[in-house]
Order: sequence, then structure tokens, then C-alpha cells
Amino acid sequence: MTKIIKCALLIDDDKVTNFYNKRVVSKLDNFQEVNTVTNGQMALDYIINSKNGLCKKPDLIFLDINMPAMNGWEFIEEFNKLDTSFTSSIKIVMLTTSNSKEDYEKSLSNATVDDFINKPLSVDLLSNLIENHFSIETY
Repeated sequence: MTKIIKCALLIDDDKVTNFYNKRVVSKLDNFQEVNTVTNGQMALDYIINSKNGLCKKPDLIFLDINMPAMNGWEFIEEFNKLDTSFTSSIKIVMLTTSNSKEDYEKSLSNATVDDFINKPLSVDLLSNLIENHFSIETY
């Protein structure tokens, strides 16, 4: 049985990166819908709108760390203030070019972050991510 992710949300301030990542994610049949936003505030608004039924709730978020206005860590802080009965099932993967040991260690110690992956995203990385973080049941 295929593990299905009904909705993925890509958060990256670089539109070219979002375009590329959306194409990579769309290559796998596991993903039904892929949405992109270019900053943390837009992502928070998207999640609030999904709670209100205005768009599909993301099962998986790919989050860039280094973004202007609201970086990935600031997004996590605000995300944690949202209704956990709604957000607890959302998996967050840091997808970054950061080679910072501090960022990696911070991701390991942060219960909200499910994984830390270095760009570029690839089909192999996605397949491993699905295998490691999603049960056989459909989402």
C-alpha cells in the first residue's frame, strides 16, 4: 500500500527553490497536493486558513531556515502557539543549505522538528523521508 501525503507545504523565500522542490515532490505518486509560500508569516496564515477549512491542511511542511522577516526558527516558535490539537499531526522537516552544527543540533532538540535535510531535495531523500516518518495508513 502506498503511503499518501494529502498535502505538502513548501516554505522558502526563493521562488526558484520552491519551483524546483515542487517539481521534485510532484514526481512521487505519494503526494496529492503541493503548495508553496515564500515566508513564515504566509505559512502561518496558510495553516490558520486550513484550520478554518479554507485550504487543505498540510501533512508535511518543508521549512527553510534562512529567510528574511521570519526565519524558520521564528516560524517554529509561532507554529507552537497554534492549537496543538490541529497542528500535532503536521510533520515539519527543515530543508536548508545551512551547514551550521548549531542549526542541526537545535533541530534534534526541538520536538516540533521531525527531520533536518540539506538541499537540494531529491526523489531519494523524499522516499526515505516518507518511509521514516509516515505509517502505512493513508493520511
